[in-house]
Amino acid sequence: MAKSCISRLLVVFLSLAVSSAGAPPPAVYIFGDSTLDVGTNDLIPECQARADVAFNGIDFPFSEPTGRFSNGLNTADEIVMLMGLKRSPPPFLRLVQNPSTFKKNILKGANFASGGSGILNTTGQYNYKRVISLEEQIQQFSTVRSNITNMTGSDAQTDAILSKAFFLISIGSNDIFEYLLNITVPPSMTIPEFNATLVSSYENHLKTLYELGARTFGILTVPPIGCTPFARAVFSIPMYHNDSCFLPAQQFAQAFYTEAVALLEKFSSQVQDIQYALANTYLMTASVMEDMLAFGFKDISSACCGNGTYQCNQTASVCSNREEYLFWDRFHPTQRASELAALTLFGASEWLVAPMNFSQLLVVNI
Repeated sequence: MAKSCISRLLVVFLSLAVSSAGAPPPAVYIFGDSTLDVGTNDLIPECQARADVAFNGIDFPFSEPTGRFSNGLNTADEIVMLMGLKRSPPPFLRLVQNPSTFKKNILKGANFASGGSGILNTTGQYNYKRVISLEEQIQQFSTVRSNITNMTGSDAQTDAILSKAFFLISIGSNDIFEYLLNITVPPSMTIPEFNATLVSSYENHLKTLYELGARTFGILTVPPIGCTPFARAVFSIPMYHNDSCFLPAQQFAQAFYTEAVALLEKFSSQVQDIQYALANTYLMTASVMEDMLAFGFKDISSACCGNGTYQCNQTASVCSNREEYLFWDRFHPTQRASELAALTLFGASEWLVAPMNFSQLLVVNI
């Protein structure tokens, strides 16, 4: 990454750090994996992808684990705060536990994201016993739409409400990891076949959301997952490494962004009333890793809690200088890294978020 690009990224952070947001969208609906999960998996008894134990949440109020795979706030939290909201929409599964307030609350939004899930229905089901795939998350949103229609009395009024909502999606990393680990994907499936299956499934999911009323999308692609503490530890094959990052995973992540660009351009040409901001999450993170000291990081390869093979829990070792770590655990960013990511999403130019950034997409005053 050229120094000029890194300088531009620093300007984004400096300018946004003193900014105030305008009026947020009336509702935010969040879909995806552990990047955005704010406690969904804690509400699935059989799920084994959980963040309901210390040291998760150590920097959250009262230092309590919240189901976020983070030392504090995660990317979903940081994004909605920049939108002007005080807190993230709660998990859909928590909202349905309170029937008396369910209909009122879903008009403000809901979080369907489930750690370990993927674009493909099989992703995460073997490793973690039970996670909520993107398809099932969208089915849950269909229930939300039905309830809104029951309140409004017409599909047209429901469409009018949902057309003003923001739909945030971050998914794909777990699908790629499982392919590389040969967990649920047939070993005979070639890389091109796998990519085609993944992109086709993603396209179908986006179309279904559109049919259900979604019109404004914020989409995060796959970060440099080959540089996670997990990938560095598990894929320890020297010929596949570059500065300890697992190259096949890196190449998959970059290809995913390229495919997502083509998919969104095609989709937006077929339907004229959608708006979207597509984040090059790979390049965003790589820019920070290229010059970590400029962004206040001193460690971009180790897990602050646990390590590459041992998960973060109350028996793991935990660092004290968490603001200086890029990774909280073997997969996920620290609260500080999530904050920087959100700032970039709102202020970057098209080389990182296209065809517009989140501020332009949501008409938020920066």
